[in-house]
Amino acid sequence: MLSIGAVTEAALARITRREHCACLVVRKKKGTPLVPNMHVEAQDRRAAGWERVTDLIDRIARTCAPIFEPSADMPWEDWMRVITLPPQIASLTEVTDVRLYGSHLRRLPPEIAQMTSLRNLDVYTSYSLHWLPYEVTRCSQLVDSRMSTRALYGNRRTRLPFPPLSRPIESLLPSTCSVCDRPFGESAPQLFWTTQRVGTDVVPLLIHGCSKTCIDSVPSAPPGFFERPHRGGGGVGMPVLDRF
Repeated sequence: MLSIGAVTEAALARITRREHCACLVVRKKKGTPLVPNMHVEAQDRRAAGWERVTDLIDRIARTCAPIFEPSADMPWEDWMRVITLPPQIASLTEVTDVRLYGSHLRRLPPEIAQMTSLRNLDVYTSYSLHWLPYEVTRCSQLVDSRMSTRALYGNRRTRLPFPPLSRPIESLLPSTCSVCDRPFGESAPQLFWTTQRVGTDVVPLLIHGCSKTCIDSVPSAPPGFFERPHRGGGGVGMPVLDRF
């Protein structure tokens, strides 16, 4: 019998499958796959879960605790109303393990780049989370991850294609370039998808680039994935090219 581990078993006892997004439900199994819209909905900052997770981050930052696991610190009905994490996660420089098993998160903030001690990222069964910010590649200590790859954009098995990218979206916008970490200045950020290895998984990443130089410096994707940064909008593995 396969053991799931005590940490996962405890998380499994807390989670609910209710109210995940419908992206995987409405996909076509045959023919041209439907291109999903990105999750750009705003976080309700009045929700009890948002206040609780913000307080938790402050407490962990003060105590230099190594584990960030919000579901173990609040009622699940509150945690499931949190669709992103506060930018204050930048203060969690001593955290080595982020445990978000079964979350209802739609996205992670670019401030994850400041979590310089992060070694393990667990977002397994977070079925509404389809991509990560490119900034996660700055977490140089990140060596282990666990993700539900069937929920990720660009997965040929579930036929969930990349949404098209055009203009910047306020709810997703970082304060600096995803690649060089410099301010954008007067130039509008350029959005691109890329697929890269993060920890032990191959993951679609969203880039907000400041220049052609930065986009060209992005490594090529692993074999079997679209090689260079792209704008999405096509079928799985066949994005519409729109370069600088």
